[in-house]
Amino acid sequence: MYAVVHKLVAAIIRILWPLKYASILGVKYGDGCKFIRPNFGTEPYLISMGNHVEITNNVQFITHDGGVWCFRENEPDIDIFGPIIIGDNVFIGINSVILPNVTIGNNVIIGAGSVVASNVEKNTVVGGTPARFICDLDTYYNKNQDNYFQIKNKSPREKRSYLENYFNLKQ
Repeated sequence: MYAVVHKLVAAIIRILWPLKYASILGVKYGDGCKFIRPNFGTEPYLISMGNHVEITNNVQFITHDGGVWCFRENEPDIDIFGPIIIGDNVFIGINSVILPNVTIGNNVIIGAGSVVASNVEKNTVVGGTPARFICDLDTYYNKNQDNYFQIKNKSPREKRSYLENYFNLKQ
């Protein structure tokens, strides 16, 4: 019974207070971070990040290499671990996977569904499997200026009305 209650409480904390949950697990993070149900894996204490980092839904942090399973008959205690270090002002898109021994620089966007297997330079946008350079951050900003909406502080109803009207989707 205790285990069930413990899991239920952990799930509630994970949803309602994701930063507190990350702290309890041992994840180190700076100011202004936002986490939307990431999976910090089995060694969350090997993950550190700077300020203003957004981790979106179902991002997976993998801090070990499970492939050593193939060597366990001869070396039963073998393991491989590596930290994940994330800089300041980073956005990691939904369903991305960050592998061990990866450092992500400052001012980085990682596209949805990416598998990040190597270091990511600062001021870049990467995406894909494996994640590859797409463009620098300034190019991304300039290329998308025609698509920006200044509606972040509107209510859900106002947002819906505005977007339906803008895209001619009113019924």
